[in-house]
Amino acid sequence: MNRSSLGQRGWYLAGTLVAVSWLVAACGSGGSSQAATSASVSASAGLSTAPPHTTAPVTSASPASAPASPSAPASPTVSAPPGAVDVATCSTTSLALTVDDSQADAGAGNSYYPLNFTNTSGATCEMYGFPGVSFVTAPTGQGGQVGAAALRGGAFAKVAILLHPRGSAHAWLKVATAVNYPASACHPVTVHWLRVYPPGETAAGYVAHAFTACSSASAPLLTVLPVRSGDGVVGTTP
Repeated sequence: MNRSSLGQRGWYLAGTLVAVSWLVAACGSGGSSQAATSASVSASAGLSTAPPHTTAPVTSASPASAPASPSAPASPTVSAPPGAVDVATCSTTSLALTVDDSQADAGAGNSYYPLNFTNTSGATCEMYGFPGVSFVTAPTGQGGQVGAAALRGGAFAKVAILLHPRGSAHAWLKVATAVNYPASACHPVTVHWLRVYPPGETAAGYVAHAFTACSSASAPLLTVLPVRSGDGVVGTTP
């Protein structure tokens, strides 16, 4: 065998010994690392094929599972074209009238109050248009009107409202601040009642509430908007 063949065989044996030494060292010192790497790869593969869990379980505190209030009517009010449903106009005697002070909103010299109508009868009825509103001195036909009756906010469209039993509708009432008028033109007085004619009704209902009014009809303080469904809430569109 010549020198060249011996040299090649020596390089081959040396390389084999180095490879075997490297494998022994890897098995002794890196076995746990290799197992961890293998486990990591397997876990990654599992996550890539399983869908993520994105929906939280529903608990008893979830709004979706909370029982509805037994006193709350289902669909208390529905907007509809006038005359679309054959129901009677809501009569004064079937309506409870309130003015919600908690929702009053003052601004630019005016205060805004939702005048609420609640159907106390056992039958569905319809409301459409503007109520008639004025200050009066007493809650009877003998109570005299104080100042001018409410103007109509004509910029707002009329909508027919169906009131189911216990359902509510409202009309926003704007009350201008009496002290913004000259006393000689306003003649301010305190009144304790509103007289309210529901839309389409000739019989009046009465709401107890104290206001400072102008007794002169030349200083109108009241403006009323057409009825809308639900109780009035500050910030809602008329």
